[in-house]
Amino acid sequence: MSKKVRVLIAKPGLDGHDRGAKVVARSLRDAGMEVIYTGLRQTPEMIAEAALQEDVDAIGLSILSGAHMALVPRVMELLRQQGQENVRVLVGGIIPDEDVPRLKELGVVDVFGPGTSTHTIIDAVVRAVGGESARN
Repeated sequence: MSKKVRVLIAKPGLDGHDRGAKVVARSLRDAGMEVIYTGLRQTPEMIAEAALQEDVDAIGLSILSGAHMALVPRVMELLRQQGQENVRVLVGGIIPDEDVPRLKELGVVDVFGPGTSTHTIIDAVVRAVGGESARN
């Protein structure tokens, strides 16, 4: 029997708008995944530590503040330092198209803009973790 996919949803930085993150978290849960929502104003260190403690398969970062090019590289660096290279990272929010290639070079699996359907995000998470828990 395979384990449920575990996803951490986090709001890094000073952004205080979390409605979209909560909608995505609920949709992933309704799709049968275990979801850990960290809440607002998380530092990259807090996110990486939560991912380690919760033994997650994927992290969804919701960033609307424009600070993605500072926050995402730090999260990716911390995951590598902790030996969590197998954790898949997806980013959603207001991300300029010209920043997407650099985020993917850093190891981000996918980037979603405003209005992306929850079905698209669910499918991307399933693909990213190989259809089941990466912890097996």
